[in-house]
Amino acid sequence: MLAARNRLRRSEEFRRAVRQGVRAAQPTVVAHLWSGLPEPLDASSGMAPRVGFVVGRAVGNAVTRNTVQRRLRHLMRDRLGVLPPGSVLVVRATPQAADASSAALGQQLDAALTEVTNVSTRRSHR
Repeated sequence: MLAARNRLRRSEEFRRAVRQGVRAAQPTVVAHLWSGLPEPLDASSGMAPRVGFVVGRAVGNAVTRNTVQRRLRHLMRDRLGVLPPGSVLVVRATPQAADASSAALGQQLDAALTEVTNVSTRRSHR
């Protein structure tokens, strides 16, 4: 489970990360990272990175979607330190995520995070 300060809840933030953020695609996940400095929602959120998940109907039925989302949330909890402070990350599961092992999901999530953080860092140093 992600801490409340690390959860993305506002649809505007999801939209901003997907439309304006850096994108990296892997076979099972697509990561969108927006590392602008949003104003904190409240004092407890501060500049902690926030993460949201999108698992659409194409992934499977409700049980499958919830399982994929729980697995991604668990994997992401250990990877929060990779994200820049104040950043917003949206992780979208593809239909292949339903059949992927946790190890494969973790590897592809790592690859996507590496790609978006590298591109985001290069953009901010221009």
